Amino acid sequence: MMVDQTGRMRDTLMSTRSLNWLKFGGLVGLAFGLGLLFAGLLDLPGRSLAQQGAPARPAINAVAPPPIPGAAPLQNLSDAFAAVVDAVRPGVVYIRASRTEKATADRQDPHPELPPGFEQFFPRFRRRPEFQQGSGSGFVVSKDGYILTNNHVVDEADEVVVRLVDRREFKAKVIGKDANTDVAVLKIEATGLQPLALGNSDAEKIGEWVLAIGNPLGENLTFTVTSGIISAKGRQLDLPQRTNMNISDFIQTDAAINPGNSGGPLVNVRGEVIGINSAIASETGFYQGYGFAIPINLARRVMEMLITDGKVSRAALGVSIREVDPKDAKYAGLDDIRGVVVAELPEGSSAGKAGLEAGDIILSVDGRPVDRVGQLQQEIGFRKPGETVAVEVARKGGVRKTFRVKLQLLEDRQELAAAAAPAPGAADDAPEGGEAAGLARELLGISVEALTPQRARAMQLPPATRGILVTEVVPGGPSFRSLRESSPMAGDIIVGLEGRAIASESDLRRALGAYKAGDIVTLQVQSYAQGQLGPRRIVRIELGTGDI
Repeated sequence: MMVDQTGRMRDTLMSTRSLNWLKFGGLVGLAFGLGLLFAGLLDLPGRSLAQQGAPARPAINAVAPPPIPGAAPLQNLSDAFAAVVDAVRPGVVYIRASRTEKATADRQDPHPELPPGFEQFFPRFRRRPEFQQGSGSGFVVSKDGYILTNNHVVDEADEVVVRLVDRREFKAKVIGKDANTDVAVLKIEATGLQPLALGNSDAEKIGEWVLAIGNPLGENLTFTVTSGIISAKGRQLDLPQRTNMNISDFIQTDAAINPGNSGGPLVNVRGEVIGINSAIASETGFYQGYGFAIPINLARRVMEMLITDGKVSRAALGVSIREVDPKDAKYAGLDDIRGVVVAELPEGSSAGKAGLEAGDIILSVDGRPVDRVGQLQQEIGFRKPGETVAVEVARKGGVRKTFRVKLQLLEDRQELAAAAAPAPGAADDAPEGGEAAGLARELLGISVEALTPQRARAMQLPPATRGILVTEVVPGGPSFRSLRESSPMAGDIIVGLEGRAIASESDLRRALGAYKAGDIVTLQVQSYAQGQLGPRRIVRIELGTGDI
């Protein structure tokens, strides 16, 4: 029984389980069949195509590009830009310059609240060395590793590291640098370098397309390419730490340049470097549409000197110069406004010995026309000291003269200040001040007074300073733009008129007495500010007229 009953119980259990499995299997089969039927109803054609091996139909039909008449030239230009970038980009480098300022003792009293004598119990702590790091751009100019960049990118750096576009990094040696042109040369020991071709910046025209390549705003935007045109040439910039030795002759571009682009190449559509990106004009510190590059013809000359000698030796005429204005051209009888004005000849200068005078307008050097200050600086600066050049000048009334000038070595010097020799001529206190003041007011549009030794001391100027002090400039008068607008934060002292020294009011009266309203005269003026004398300069004044 037990066996039979047990057997029947097993049969009953087995049959119950079999029945349950059959029910479950039937439900699964029914669900699967319904699923296939439902899927077939939804996408029966697609299923058939898939079974035949054809590609699935895209969700959105492809749209053909619209026909654009005249698009071919634009595509050609785009292709040309891409080709230039492909050719040039491998020669551009990222530069990381760092320095560590030495630790110094804190000179300030760290415990001013302590009674005298107690500070000895509290040691002065030395300041920690300060680590500073900056970045910029550059480009390879030779297969053996020479790199061009800006002086301000690597100036005072303890270590310079160069990164190539392929991410290789090398420590760089500073071969030489020149603050006056903001050019520096580096060298790395590397293989597989791709030097860039240097073009002719003099031949480039305003309006031509250019590309700027560099590393704006640090490591996150390395090897960035921007495009624009040459907006202008021969720009003079008033840069920080500028001295009277700087050569400023920039190419202006609207290609986007930002901090970090300094030292990178400005290239033309032929892939030639025509400039070194160096500066921007901006109220924010970032790009606002005005970028400036050092012409490659200037940079090439500096580079060659730095590689050969490690420094730059320049020749000089021995004069201070400025740009020509319309009154200068009219004064010298020129048909157009061109040339460079001799603003000052320091005592003993080679140009002065040769016969040049303050106020002369330099028209050419060795027969090559001179149009602007930067051009003359380059024409003279990269010749050899001791070389003799022919300098053609224009003087009052259209007089032309040519002088043979032996070039001197240009040495950095401070602006003429207290050491400047006083203008010759004895000061006098003759009762002619009223007449001189009247002529100055009528013809020059200024108020003046004698600069006596007592007055000079009161102004904290050297007592030996001589001249006529300009105390007021009539707004809109003959001298307003030449004096007040040209040096709004400084005062002026008249030290000469048409080559005659002016040391007193009587000197001024006699000098002005020979002229009438409508004449153009040359004044030699010295600026001063906060007890310091500035450089002398030449200004032209059309007497008795409004200064426009």
